[in-house]
Amino acid sequence: MDISKLTDAAELAKAIPHAQALGMSFVEIGQGHAIMQLPYDEKLIGDPQTGVIHGGAVFALMDTCAGAAVMSHPDAKGYTATIDLRVDYMRSATPGQILRTRADCYRYGRSVAFVRAVAYDEDEARPVAVANGAFVASKGE
Repeated sequence: MDISKLTDAAELAKAIPHAQALGMSFVEIGQGHAIMQLPYDEKLIGDPQTGVIHGGAVFALMDTCAGAAVMSHPDAKGYTATIDLRVDYMRSATPGQILRTRADCYRYGRSVAFVRAVAYDEDEARPVAVANGAFVASKGE
């Protein structure tokens, strides 16, 4: 495994102002999978009455994590971009809990990589959201 890919993916998350502003961080990354987390923060609330995190923050976490999974795939040789990402929201994230996403790049083709991702809070058995996406597959610098 080329460790420079892991550094590039981790550095990418740090370099994206949007990811920084939301407070995203890596838990784990490598071999075509990534786990990222987003701590609960009042600035991310979408419904002031319930304290539930906005769906856009959930989407951003899933998109960033999925891109990192693609970048850490053994066949990847550069950066990626989202072509398509479908997110199905299953339930609201529990207010006050850390939100995590695990993304797995299950196919890395000539020009497109395919990813599945799951977002969850402390109740890992009940996903907050699931996603399927297609990303640019880069095999050259």
